[in-house]
This record gives sequence, structure tokens and C-alpha cells, in this order.
Amino acid sequence: YTEAWDADKKSIHVMPDTPDILLAKANAANISNKRYVQAWEEAKKKGYDMRADAIPIKTAKASRDIASDYKYKETHEKEKGHYIGCPSAKEDPKLAWAARAMALQNDRLYKKGYNDSKTQIHIPVDALSVQAAKDCQALVSDIDYRQYLHQWTCLPDQNDVIHARQAYDLQSDNVYKSDLEWLRGIGWLTEGSVDVVKAKKAQELLNDRLYRTRPEQLKFTSITDSPDVVLAKTNAMQLSDV
Repeated sequence: YTEAWDADKKSIHVMPDTPDILLAKANAANISNKRYVQAWEEAKKKGYDMRADAIPIKTAKASRDIASDYKYKETHEKEKGHYIGCPSAKEDPKLAWAARAMALQNDRLYKKGYNDSKTQIHIPVDALSVQAAKDCQALVSDIDYRQYLHQWTCLPDQNDVIHARQAYDLQSDNVYKSDLEWLRGIGWLTEGSVDVVKAKKAQELLNDRLYRTRPEQLKFTSITDSPDVVLAKTNAMQLSDV
């Protein structure tokens, strides 16, 4: 009963043009590494022509030289141990500048000159600062401030005395306010003053009745010899039956 089935299982016949077979072949071609590099292999067999002075070659060489650590440090390595151009290391400007910078950064050496000069103060008597201090002390001194000057006597009709009196009168508060005291209590009408006239003009400008006056209320007379009147008279004469 099963002999025919067992014999049939050993012989499998699949049609080569079924959709599944075609799809499997297409997928195998897509994922095939040989098909993927086939074009590249064929291009390699044809060979290539790349000149040494081509722009890509020059660009690659320049990039390689720039990125190369050996080329970057080549100049530095060549200058190592060469003569620096000075008789000694102390006379080299760069080394001297570095030593000077280190000395300035040292706090002990920075304060050494100040500590040595703190106890050695020499101020000349005629120094400008000393003279200025003396003059300032004389100005603020109470003794010199209250020193009475000589009592001078001047003639009453001397020009200087007359001029001084006039200056004192101008500066005097009583004389300055004498006009105000004289004006106190005097009546004064504001009619005709600048402020009153200005207020009247502003009231006229803001008057709504005058601003909105109708044209028929305005007084006007017609001009007898205007072009419109002359034209009207001529038309009346031409159309008159008489």
C-alpha cells in the first residue's frame, strides 16, 4: 500500500518556471557577492590610466603630508641641537624673557625691593608734594584764617570805594527786593495783557459756532462784471423775444 508512495517521495519534479522558483533565483542574484563585485572585477581587468600629475593624486599627497605626524615634526626634529645664534643661553632673548617672567611671578622676589625700601625713606625738603602739603596746611589752619588784616582807611569819594558801594547795593537783598515791595498793594487790571489777549484768540479759534457758520449766513455781494454774470446777461439778451 505504501510502496508506491515511498517510491514517489524519492522522485521530486519541480517546474523551472514557477513563480516561487523565479523569485528565489532573483533573490539569489540580488544577494550574490559574485554578482555584486562582477562589474568591479571586469573594470579591473580592463586596467586604468592614472598619471602622477593628476589632481586627485596631488590632492591625496598633499593631504597625506599635512596629516603625517612625521612631516609635521620634521622641521622641529631638524632644528633640535642646532646653534641658537647666541654666545650663551643667558643672552638668548627668549630664554631671558622666560627667566624674567619667572622672576616676576616669584612672590618673594616681587616683594624684595619693597621690603628693602620700606625703612629707607628720603624726601627732600623742597619736594613738590611737601610744598603742596605745607600750602594746604596753611590754607586750612585756623590761626592763619583768623588773622586780622591791617585796617585800611580810604577816602569816601575814591573810585574804588564808589564802585564797591554800587556792587554792594546790587547784591544787597533789600535793594534787590525794593521794587517788589513797592509794587505790593498796587491794583492792576489784566485787560489788554499778553495772557488775556492770547486766551481770547484761543477762544475764538476754538469757538464751534464761528467754526461751523453756514455759508448762507455770511454777508457777501455778487460781482457785477464777473465772467459768469456777463455770460448770463449775454445769454438772456440772445434768448429775449423783444
